[in-house]
Amino acid sequence: MIEDFEQRIFCFDDDKTFNDLAIEAFEYQYAKNEVYNSWCQHIKRLPKDVKTIKDIPFLPIEFFKNKKVVTSNWEDETFFQSSGTTNQKRSIHHIKSCELYIKSCVHSFSNCFGDLKDWCFLVLLPSYQTNKHSSLIFMMDYFVSQTAQNHSDFFNQDIDLLIQTLISNEQNGVKTILFGVSYALLDVIERQNLNLKHLIVFETGGMKGMRQEITKEELHLKLCDGFNVRNICSEYGMCELMSQAYSTGEGIYQTPPQMRVMIRDVNDPFSWSGTTKGAINVIDLANIHSCCFIETADLAERKSDRAFRLLGRLDYSDIRGCNLLYL
Repeated sequence: MIEDFEQRIFCFDDDKTFNDLAIEAFEYQYAKNEVYNSWCQHIKRLPKDVKTIKDIPFLPIEFFKNKKVVTSNWEDETFFQSSGTTNQKRSIHHIKSCELYIKSCVHSFSNCFGDLKDWCFLVLLPSYQTNKHSSLIFMMDYFVSQTAQNHSDFFNQDIDLLIQTLISNEQNGVKTILFGVSYALLDVIERQNLNLKHLIVFETGGMKGMRQEITKEELHLKLCDGFNVRNICSEYGMCELMSQAYSTGEGIYQTPPQMRVMIRDVNDPFSWSGTTKGAINVIDLANIHSCCFIETADLAERKSDRAFRLLGRLDYSDIRGCNLLYL
């Protein structure tokens, strides 16, 4: 049943197939995932109760901080660890296949932006590089390695060299993506105002204690003005997920075919929201070796079956990186 699941999740783009694969993943993970099985039994949600994806139980994301969430038995190729302070208990996502993670990342990215080889990736993520098990650094390292553009690279604190590369790429008409943490992107535009028609700017994370926090709207206005670009893009991803959703502007995120976001009631995690707004449950079929059904602490507004707008975090939750601060 599950042997070819990794291939099938990247070969469709319709709701019926997604629903069928999600039910198949639930049945497999209920049978083979000890943590997920225990949770389902605790909340009294058994396979006989699951007829559609709205019946599937979602595992609270906090389990990744305290349990080894894996389906079946295998040895890690690596693991990803969430960002956080020294005193915080951080999530760990055990990864059976780095190849599957990369395939999911590429599928997610190309769904919105096309072939990796068409882009020059400039990466400014100094805070993330201190985490040796950052899923974002792992992904960006692969993206940089796959581009056909000569100047793709990581720029830790060398802002002057980054600015020179941005200007050179603009002069030569090179399609460029700058992927940076918020405070570092502000450092760039405070060093020099730029006019970059061939640039896409991705901001991720918050100020990491380096600057005073500001709203997303204010941040994006500053970045649009400083880089002279029309929109600021963002990525919705986390160490517990193998896939990512992307925003091409205005804070609206599009999910790839293997991923869906569903909106639950903020007061009752076992009920779906009666409006378009609520807390996020994620189905990520690429999580077949851990858990495909994750209950997060993020708030969102549903825009369509494959689109949502982030609204912030539930009050009791930890502050996390990767675009999960209040708008």
